[in-house]
Amino acid sequence: MFKQGYIVALSHLLSFTAFMSDSTATHNYHQLIDIFDSCFFEEFNVRLVKGDDEPIYLPADEQESFNRIVFAHGYYASGMHEISHWCVAGAERRKRVDFGYWYCPDGRDAQTQSEFEKVEIKPQSYEWLFCAAAGFRFNVSCDNLSGDCEPDRVGFQNKVREEVLRMLEQGIPERPARFINALQSFYNTPPLTPADFPALQPIE
Repeated sequence: MFKQGYIVALSHLLSFTAFMSDSTATHNYHQLIDIFDSCFFEEFNVRLVKGDDEPIYLPADEQESFNRIVFAHGYYASGMHEISHWCVAGAERRKRVDFGYWYCPDGRDAQTQSEFEKVEIKPQSYEWLFCAAAGFRFNVSCDNLSGDCEPDRVGFQNKVREEVLRMLEQGIPERPARFINALQSFYNTPPLTPADFPALQPIE
């Protein structure tokens, strides 16, 4: 039976192509760390940390007195993605390494890929909102490079878009809304509108 533990897999499978699209001239990880920490450290005792390996969430322990969102290699896109997962996780999940989920490797079959994408809609909808607020290009991720099925990237992004539009209409939860406001303030971007999130059309 499928469980939501598959949500963490994408944190470890985001394509390096997406990461390497980072616009270092206007967006860099130092900015992202400062914005995130100023938003959340005081209340949640959490910091965004540049890592040298795979991304991971680490709660406070004997070695460190604060919670850590470790993102990959200083990539701005990786930082955005890991923050989005933190914004989904509730208080109990935030007490566990990687929020208590397990790693789902690449190579998923069609059913597993479908379930995987279902639990990725929420974090990637937050991520798209964050990227738009920062004026940074969003790249949806449904990677399954060695699996026996080809992910429907267009279909998945449009499902993420539906969730984005729903939140724009009905309201964005407090933590992601706080981060969006901070990003808009730092990068001097306008309020978000549905026009910022265009639908993708299938390639014939």
